[in-house]
Amino acid sequence: MALTSSDLLQGWQHECRSAYLYRAISLRDPLSHRKQLFSALAEEAEKQASLWVEEAAKLGLILPVHYQPDTRARCVSALIRLLGPQRLKPVLAAMKIRGLSIYAGDRKAGFHPLPQSVEEVGASHRSTGNSGGLRAAVFGVNDGLVSIACLVMGVAGAASSNSVILLTGLAGLLAGAFSMAAGEYISMRSQREMFEYQIGLERAELAQYPEEEATELALIYRARGMTEAEAKALADRMMADPEVGLDTLAREELGLNPDDLGSPWLAAISSFLAFMVGGAIPLLPYVVGMAHATLQFSIGFTATGLFLIGLMLSLFTGRNALLGGLRMLLIGGAAGLLTYWVGYWMGVSIA
Repeated sequence: MALTSSDLLQGWQHECRSAYLYRAISLRDPLSHRKQLFSALAEEAEKQASLWVEEAAKLGLILPVHYQPDTRARCVSALIRLLGPQRLKPVLAAMKIRGLSIYAGDRKAGFHPLPQSVEEVGASHRSTGNSGGLRAAVFGVNDGLVSIACLVMGVAGAASSNSVILLTGLAGLLAGAFSMAAGEYISMRSQREMFEYQIGLERAELAQYPEEEATELALIYRARGMTEAEAKALADRMMADPEVGLDTLAREELGLNPDDLGSPWLAAISSFLAFMVGGAIPLLPYVVGMAHATLQFSIGFTATGLFLIGLMLSLFTGRNALLGGLRMLLIGGAAGLLTYWVGYWMGVSIA
């Protein structure tokens, strides 16, 4: 497909903006090997910008002589100076700044083992929770339990009848579950679209100038401790197959796993069901129609649920299970007591 003047200008602007931000990162980063990496990436981006100028010249078009950073690039550069590049990884990734995986690769004792195949390249970027389903489920149960428990406590504090508490709780349960599901879907959908866009840009650049992309990949390997010859040989081997090359570039330059971008529907459904399960716990005594000590049983079920969720979360955090359960119980309990007090105060005031 023939390139248009708009394509040429956008390609040139993108590479110039990348070079501008690479230099900002290089000036801000405290470690010399990372300074060298981003400085070299800036030079490569400038070379690629010159390729766009050459393509334009072939069509008789003239691109601007000097690059003027736009407002967004200037803001990101200022944030880099203020906060440092490592804290801005999501922002920089959205602007397709490469080499960010190096921030995940450093260790106190040196660098992580150097990759020798595409499987090893991607290993450091894989995680069990990337799909979004497990994360959404865990937080959904917790949010459902705490939200509905606080709602029950607040209404009970206002001295409402069990039927009013049940009706209010069920309405809150459905509203909260649908809200959580919609939020998770939009969040995961937006994230996936951003990742797909970045990979699409990488595919286009790989087709446009494969040698320059291989050079950038070799620079990342050199920053991780390889010699120039080893880095070039490995980069050339990865780039020999276009699909493997794209996969490697996505992992190493963007820090993405193309095979695990997350499912919006999985996140939404998991969040919805988990919120329903968690929110049903404090409502259970009201649903079965207990005539006596209904609120006390609801509090007991909620406390047990909070403690068990804390225990479950410790499996993912590696923290002490007992302390995790007690912490969750104290946080949820404090929220419930505060809501009960507010409901009681409002009930007395209205009455």
